[in-house]
Amino acid sequence: MMVVLPPDVLTRVSEYCPEIVDFVKKILDNDFGYESNGSVYFDTAKFATSQKHAYGKLVPEAVGDMKALQEGEGDLSVSADQLSEKRSQNDFALWKASKPGEPSWDSPWGKGRPGWHIECSAMAGSILGESMDIHGGGFDLRFPHHDNELAQSEAYFENDHWVRYFLHTGHLTIAGCKMSKSLKNFITIKDALAKNTARQLRLAFLMHSWKDTLDYSSNTMESAVHYEKFLNEFFLNVKDILRAPCDITGQFEKWEAAEMELNESFYERKAAVHAALCDNVDTRSTMEEMRALVTQSNTYIASRKSSKLQPNRMLMKSIALYLTDMLKTFGAIEGTEPIGFPVGGDGHHVDMETTVMPYLKVLSDFRESVRKIAREQNVTEVLQLCDVVRNDTLPELGVRLEDHEGLPTVVKLVDKETLLRERNEKKKMEDEKKNKKEEAAKKKLEQELAKLAKMKISPCDMFRSETDKYSSFDETGFPTHDVEGKDLSKGQTKKLRKLHEAQEKLHQEYLQTNQNGC
Repeated sequence: MMVVLPPDVLTRVSEYCPEIVDFVKKILDNDFGYESNGSVYFDTAKFATSQKHAYGKLVPEAVGDMKALQEGEGDLSVSADQLSEKRSQNDFALWKASKPGEPSWDSPWGKGRPGWHIECSAMAGSILGESMDIHGGGFDLRFPHHDNELAQSEAYFENDHWVRYFLHTGHLTIAGCKMSKSLKNFITIKDALAKNTARQLRLAFLMHSWKDTLDYSSNTMESAVHYEKFLNEFFLNVKDILRAPCDITGQFEKWEAAEMELNESFYERKAAVHAALCDNVDTRSTMEEMRALVTQSNTYIASRKSSKLQPNRMLMKSIALYLTDMLKTFGAIEGTEPIGFPVGGDGHHVDMETTVMPYLKVLSDFRESVRKIAREQNVTEVLQLCDVVRNDTLPELGVRLEDHEGLPTVVKLVDKETLLRERNEKKKMEDEKKNKKEEAAKKKLEQELAKLAKMKISPCDMFRSETDKYSSFDETGFPTHDVEGKDLSKGQTKKLRKLHEAQEKLHQEYLQTNQNGC
C-alpha cells in the first residue's frame, strides 16, 4: 500500500512556550512590537515603513480589511477590548494576557498565552533557522495568518526572505459542500480507503490542480478509477508485445511513417509535461498529456494488429518506461517493476512477470491447441471447459486471458480483485441483458394474448357490456341511445361505427385463423 512519507519533525506548541517567549522578546528588542495591558502586539505600521521590510506581501489588498481579519483571527483581533489595546486595527497579538480560567504560561509581561501566528514562526524558526524554501498551507491562510507569520519572522531574523515560496492549496469539498461535522459529510482517510485504493485517491488528486478546490465525490473517484484502468490496460498490452517471440533480427525494426509520427508526438508530449510541471506543478495538464500519449499509442497498436503486424517493441517500451517513471515520481507506483503497476498490489517485491509468465504462456499455448482441435472436431464440451478456465479458474489467480480471432491468446497479469470485479460487472450486465430480454418477451406475449382476447370478441357483443355508457342497441349490437336514453349524435355514431368495423375485421381474422364459425 502506498503511504504518505512521515515528517522529519513533529512539534507541540505547549512544548515551545519558552522559545515563543524568547521570540517575542527579540521582536520587542528589534522595536517592532509593543506591550499593552499584559499583551504584546506587533506594530504593523512601523514594520511596513522600515527600509528593508514590507507588510502584506502575500495579499496586500487585504491589509486593513476588517472582514478578512474577523474571518482569520476572530475576537482575538477585532473585538472592542482588543482594538482599544492596539495602536492600529492591523496590529496582531504576539502574546495575549490570559483571562481567569484560561490556559496560561509565565512571561515577562505576566501570565499569558501565545498569539495565533507566533507559535508557527517560533517552532519553524527553531528547526529551520532564518529561512526556508517552501511553506505550505491552505488557500484561506494567506491573510492574515501567513502574512503575519512572515512579518514577525522577518522582524525577528531581521531579513526579508524568511520564506522563498508559499504553496497555498485549494480546499477539499464533499459533493460540492465544505466538509463539516454539522453537515454530517465528514470523511476520514480511512473511510476513503475503504471505498478506493490509495493509488486511485492519489490519481484523483493528480488529475486536479493542487491550488484549486477539489470536490471529493463519486464522479471524481469514478474518473480516477477509469484513468487507472486506462493506464493499466496500456501497460498490460505493452508487456504482451514485449513477450512476443523475437529473434535477434526482429530487434532491428524499420520505422515507417506510423512509428515516426508516434515518436514525434512522444517527444512533444514529454516537452509538454515538462512545461506543465514547471508551470506551478500543473499535474492536471500533465495527466492529460499522458492520457493523450496513451490514446495515440493505443491507436497505433490497434492499427498494426489489424494489419497482422507487430507493433514496434522499442518504441512501445520507451513510452511505457517513461509513463511508469512519471507515475513513480508522483508516488502512484511503488516497487521496482520497470513497466506498469506492480502485480499483487503496491509494495509487492516479487517480479511476478518474470516468475510466472513462462508457465502461463505454456498453459495458454496448450489451451489454444486444445481449442483448435475441439473446433475442428466440433467437441463443444471441451470448448466450454476452455471457457471455464478463462472465465472462472484463472481470474481467481489474477490471470486474464484474451482470445482474439486469428491471433495468439493474450496473457495478462492483473490484480485478482480487479478481475473478480470485472467478472461480477460482466455477469451483472449479462443478467440485466437477460432480464430485459425476458421482460420484452413477457411484454410481447401479454400484448399478443391481449390482442387474441380482443379478436375473440364478436362485434355484436363489443358494446353490449358497456351499460354505463349505452342503454339501447340495434340487432347487430350497435348502440343507438346513451345511458340517459337520448339518441346518439351523428359524431358519436360515426366514431363508434369505425370501432365496430375495425372489430369486425379483427374478429373475422380470428375466425379464419381458427376455422370457426360464430
